[in-house]
Amino acid sequence: MAADRPTDLADDGEPITIVEPLIPEEASRHRPALNDLAVELAMASSALRAALPEAVRTPLAGLVRSMNCYYSNLIEGHNTHPVDIERALNQDFSQDQAKRDLQLEAVAHIAVQKWIDEGGLPGHPLDPAVLQEIHRRFCENLPESLLTARSPDGTETRIIPGAFRTDYVQVGKHVAPSPGAVARLLAHMRKMYGAQGRSGAIIATACAHHRLVWVHPFLDLNGRVSRMVAHAMLRQNVNSEGLWSASRGLARKEAEYKQRLMAADEPRHGGADGRGNLSEQRLAEFAAFFLETAIDQVRFMERLMQPQALRTRVEAWCQQEIKAGRLLTGAETVMREALTLGKLERGSVHGLLGVSDRQARKVTAGLLAAGALASPTQRAPLQLTFPAALAGDWMPGLFPSR
Repeated sequence: MAADRPTDLADDGEPITIVEPLIPEEASRHRPALNDLAVELAMASSALRAALPEAVRTPLAGLVRSMNCYYSNLIEGHNTHPVDIERALNQDFSQDQAKRDLQLEAVAHIAVQKWIDEGGLPGHPLDPAVLQEIHRRFCENLPESLLTARSPDGTETRIIPGAFRTDYVQVGKHVAPSPGAVARLLAHMRKMYGAQGRSGAIIATACAHHRLVWVHPFLDLNGRVSRMVAHAMLRQNVNSEGLWSASRGLARKEAEYKQRLMAADEPRHGGADGRGNLSEQRLAEFAAFFLETAIDQVRFMERLMQPQALRTRVEAWCQQEIKAGRLLTGAETVMREALTLGKLERGSVHGLLGVSDRQARKVTAGLLAAGALASPTQRAPLQLTFPAALAGDWMPGLFPSR
């Protein structure tokens, strides 16, 4: 699974304590506020999940996957709109090579997240071998143009999928640990973060996000991998089910996000700043920012997905499309049923509408063409979907308009 690791790596002999503190300890003055945020996030995420019918959760998670991909790549300066991502997932690629490559990057990102969402991780998200597998799976579907890392002096190096870096690296002012220290630092992080209680595990999700970027285990793509790891840890620790996106919140506060990441690189500020090599205060501030951002995103999705409000927006869209001649009368009734049940048997539609079977097929054909419903075959049930192309009407504010 993991790439072979050279045995002659440059190693400065850094002790594992160089990455500490990994989390503000229970006795820390920062811990009570972080505990409160952890509880609030867990409760908010649970409430959102409980408020959404199961029929809505699965298709929504599919749209959030594309949204998560969009915002995570946007943080890295790669802007591929969710509508273009959706087209790429349907094998509809741009003729422009640069745009096509970014679409392929999005498809690769979504494939990894889908693998995570479906329980594919062979261990804890912070297991070094799991980190390598996430990186490998992401890289293996990237176009060659995106598998080259460029250093500040212009030197180009090919990214090896799943391989920890073999060279020294500097990001901004931060000089990452020597390549030989990467494996032992990651092993220490996995051990310590895996030993936390319920609230501690949620706080650890935020803290590990910074510390993983600080270690910088891969030559490139560390930001994307670290956000995938955070996504996986949120699924485990607050049972998010992929119904909301932390990356959306981080991207919307990109400048503050990057500033707080850099601030958490700072060394300890004297005897009152914890007991580790790095600043406990700055780590606590980053953790609070991350958790507050996550809570904000849960609240946003909670407001957006209120059943009655969602139904009203979808029905308004139906009426608009009927008026424009793109849908037939009865489409709003079918969509109302789909929002309740998640899927409909094709043979039930004519009874639901009180029309002939032929007319019912015409109504559903319009909804299938619009992407509001989907079906793998002509006989399979009609399933509710949340297509990116309709998100502006159904779920305004989820991502920017084109």
